Amino acid sequence: MDVNQAIKTKGATRVFKSLPLPEDMIALILNAGRRAQSSKNNQDWRFLAITNRQKLIELSECGKFAGHIAGAPLAVALLSPDPAEKFQIMFDLGQAAAYMQLAAWEQGIGSCPASIYEFEKARQVLGFGADWHLRIALSFGYPQAIDKPPSVVIKKGRKKLAEIVEYIQ
Repeated sequence: MDVNQAIKTKGATRVFKSLPLPEDMIALILNAGRRAQSSKNNQDWRFLAITNRQKLIELSECGKFAGHIAGAPLAVALLSPDPAEKFQIMFDLGQAAAYMQLAAWEQGIGSCPASIYEFEKARQVLGFGADWHLRIALSFGYPQAIDKPPSVVIKKGRKKLAEIVEYIQ
């Protein structure tokens, strides 16, 4: 699948099959994030790859709409320095997240981002240091219900380009 096809067909997957992801697929996903662009190439991020079921359940309780993490075979917590001190980091993490999700989708692996609101609870669950912050985590897994291969699923309900773009000439 080419990038444009992946963009056209990628949607949020919140319900996953109870199949583990092979280690080479996890590495492929993480490497895609590692290769994302970052401000001044600082790569101010750390990725926590979580496969422990209890940790996934506990992390899913750290965000209002993060329940999909509990049923995923993999979650990736995107850690950064304090986003209040360096606003570019959230853009950088967004790029890393998009790279990971598109690389996964190409392999038939669905994903969904989750906002983490209970910061300190997430820190306790995952055990990362005080100099790192967690605001976004991604769930990954094989979609539970898919009646068409990823290459032919087309997202619906998107706004028309003319509704969101203004050309300045």
